[in-house]
Amino acid sequence: MKITITQPDDWHLHVREGDMLTTVVADSARVFARAMIMPNLTHPIQTVEQALTYRQQILQALPKGNAFNPLMTLYLTHQTSAREIEAAAHAEHVHAIKLYPAGATTNASQGIHTLETIYPLLGLMEKHQLPLLIHGEVTTPDVDIFDREAVFIEQHLQPIVQRFPQLRIVLEHITTQNAVDFVLSQPPHVSATITAHHLLLNRNAMLVDGIHPHYYCLPILKRTRHQRALIQAATSANPKFFLGTDSAPHTQKAKESACGCAGSYTALAAMPLYASVFAAANALDKLEGFSSHFGPDFYALPRNTTTITLTESTWTVPQELSIGEDQLIPFYAGKTLHWNVAPRT
Repeated sequence: MKITITQPDDWHLHVREGDMLTTVVADSARVFARAMIMPNLTHPIQTVEQALTYRQQILQALPKGNAFNPLMTLYLTHQTSAREIEAAAHAEHVHAIKLYPAGATTNASQGIHTLETIYPLLGLMEKHQLPLLIHGEVTTPDVDIFDREAVFIEQHLQPIVQRFPQLRIVLEHITTQNAVDFVLSQPPHVSATITAHHLLLNRNAMLVDGIHPHYYCLPILKRTRHQRALIQAATSANPKFFLGTDSAPHTQKAKESACGCAGSYTALAAMPLYASVFAAANALDKLEGFSSHFGPDFYALPRNTTTITLTESTWTVPQELSIGEDQLIPFYAGKTLHWNVAPRT
């Protein structure tokens, strides 16, 4: 069996920098036409000038002749100025602003401590229709890590959408029934991305029969009932939900350590992973909308005119990839998948 769909885009992608960038960007560029590039580098991308420099580094790392288009974002901090938001709103290659609560994930230490202090900037973004991308978790130590998303929605996201009713929002990498229900209750300009790993796994995969560090991500994997809610949302053909891999590479040493980094490297097999979920749900006819149509529609960008073909064929995910003198362990390393992307002609 095979299906041909409009070439997809990835609306949430980490490509890092240096040797890591050179290695991983080709995996995304081989399949996706565009990707929303996350700004949480070691030195976060906080200005339009920095974003354009980073974009050039990504373009230079692409395989020769590849037309992959990196869509840039800025990292919102307490030092972000109204002038920078204005500049971003008028910059051709900057498409959104990313909100990280301070300490929520990798390189989020410069994120936001008190959301109310950035309300003037959110008002400016609402005026310019500049999307806000949110890592939706609280980070206070008294909140259980499995409840962080639900508490963020209740305590912070609800007030934001009430105060800024026209602000375009993407709740990134949602993981709970709470998030699905919230997004469904909002107008069309509030949407969400869903990762392949949160569709494929629940927290048992990470914790049963030992700790599995390459399944550790943030937001963390949740209960089975939340996984089922995500599958239902992704396969519903509701345009509020679209593809964002949150593919987040770390070296093997960084993952398999006493304090392993959060993130799963899914870009190598992203579309086969999503196809597996949709096939299991008897919803392959819904894959194109989720992967290729709803994202560009939300961002008011044209849909791609090129296509890819997914074939029902068996292959094994490599055990590791070389990153300089270290290795990168891809998600599902050594496992057999039953869908693949056919070479483009």
